[in-house]
Amino acid sequence: MRALWIGGALAVVAMVTMALVRHLPAAELKVGDPAPAFELTSSDGATYKLEDLAGKHVVLAWYPKAFTPGCTAECRSFARDGDALKHYDVAYFTASCDSVADNARFAESVGADYPILSDPQREVATAYGVVDGSRKVPRRWTFYVGPEGKILHIDREVKTTQYALDVAEKLGELGVPNRK
Repeated sequence: MRALWIGGALAVVAMVTMALVRHLPAAELKVGDPAPAFELTSSDGATYKLEDLAGKHVVLAWYPKAFTPGCTAECRSFARDGDALKHYDVAYFTASCDSVADNARFAESVGADYPILSDPQREVATAYGVVDGSRKVPRRWTFYVGPEGKILHIDREVKTTQYALDVAEKLGELGVPNRK
């Protein structure tokens, strides 16, 4: 009887430990770290994979929630001032944990001419550290990834209304080449 009780207690401890570990935040990414892989569907219906963008600079701008004021301002900035980004040889995306259908409607509402990625399972968002066990919507952080797949810069201080211009300025500072 005692052996059954000990075995049951160990099983409970193991389950509690696994639940706690699942809710611990991932180690925070930093400049120089490899960017976590992603394969996400976008507002345009296409699927984008980081591995398919190897050899290119990539900007991945996470935002909390479609149709909210700050996120609308940020994504409108990318649509309105996207020409500043198109001068650079870069693939750029905004991303959230909203559904593909919600992000498709959102993209239309802000006039997005760029892909808005969806991560409704929060797996990629968790890998990037923008969500964790206590935070279900992404932090407004932007990751700049170099052609070798390493993180070049992380912006944790996003100013939404002019953000595309800020991103273009950072691309210049990072020495991202102009499009030919």
